[in-house]
Amino acid sequence: MPRRTGFLKAGLVHLRSVAEELLPMEITPAEVNGLLKSGAPLRLIDVREPQEHAICHIEGAALIPMQTVPHRLQELDDDSSRIVVFCHHGVRSLSVVDWLRNQGVQNCQSMSGGIDLWSREIDANVPRY
Repeated sequence: MPRRTGFLKAGLVHLRSVAEELLPMEITPAEVNGLLKSGAPLRLIDVREPQEHAICHIEGAALIPMQTVPHRLQELDDDSSRIVVFCHHGVRSLSVVDWLRNQGVQNCQSMSGGIDLWSREIDANVPRY
């Protein structure tokens, strides 16, 4: 049987290029703010509960509570805009991003520190709770 030279090397090169295309799982509030200011296509998704959203929210963010994400997957997988998911401190949003990526939605990231860190670092007018 002839030996295939370069097969493994080609596979590793492909894996490396795929890994470089994936967004990191998390993005900082400062990076999100920079993207918003630059006008980059971006969808902010708030996965907190409605009562949390009533306390404070980020202007322009869509409220999709964590438990409803599976039922609304098609909404989140319908375009190529980057999706930034956030919650109170970043734990729920990281779980949602992990689940979305397992469903094939690769253009999503969790905002580290959640809306609490957003309030502390970006917009002090967003109440903390």
